[in-house]
Amino acid sequence: MEQQRLDKIIASTGRFSRREVKELIRRGQVLVDGVPARSAQEKADPEAAEITVQGEPLVYRRFTWVMLNKPAGYLSATEDGRGATVLDLLPPELRRQGLFPVGRLDKDTEGLLLLTNEGGLAHDLVSPRRHVDKEYYVRVEGRLTEEDCRAFAAGMTLDDGLVCQPAELEILRADAAGSEAHVTLREGKFHQVKRMLAQQGKPVTYLERIRMGSLRLDPALPRGAFRFLTKIEWEDLRKN
Repeated sequence: MEQQRLDKIIASTGRFSRREVKELIRRGQVLVDGVPARSAQEKADPEAAEITVQGEPLVYRRFTWVMLNKPAGYLSATEDGRGATVLDLLPPELRRQGLFPVGRLDKDTEGLLLLTNEGGLAHDLVSPRRHVDKEYYVRVEGRLTEEDCRAFAAGMTLDDGLVCQPAELEILRADAAGSEAHVTLREGKFHQVKRMLAQQGKPVTYLERIRMGSLRLDPALPRGAFRFLTKIEWEDLRKN
């Protein structure tokens, strides 16, 4: 990788400002391949050099990708005067890295939400032309039927004129008291799952995204928690 200035490399982690990096270097607390750095302008290959800051190895990521298990009550935005956003669930060092949500989940929708600072791939994942699958677990009022499945598979034009591409509705449980299902879309229009099911007379009572492309929500990730994507997960996303 191309060499970069030390202050840029270290500041990109979000843990320190460039001014703080200069002070750390002055105190001899930044080592490059075991040798104390001489100045903030010194250059290194962030992927090849062994950089330690205050005795801890520096973990460098060219781009940051985070999997968040979104809880209800948070807006999928970087800032919003109406309430808390998903960035409020992250520590300060991550909030300083310029992360933004990849697509959106409604305020009351839970589950898989990706956050990144890599604009190109993020755009590809939500672009209607790419048709990246988005799978949801849903609970509704009323009994889902095979007729509902056929309506989803055929594509719908909603009463308000919205044209929805063919989608998949897989019934998990169905009775008069309520039903559970998986819904898979290849687009992501505003409130689409809720609007399609409402058209069928089955209002949504709970909605959770469980998959986006090749990436499934980690079952070990508690609601409201996050983790970084693995290298394999990131590479697989690029193939979607």
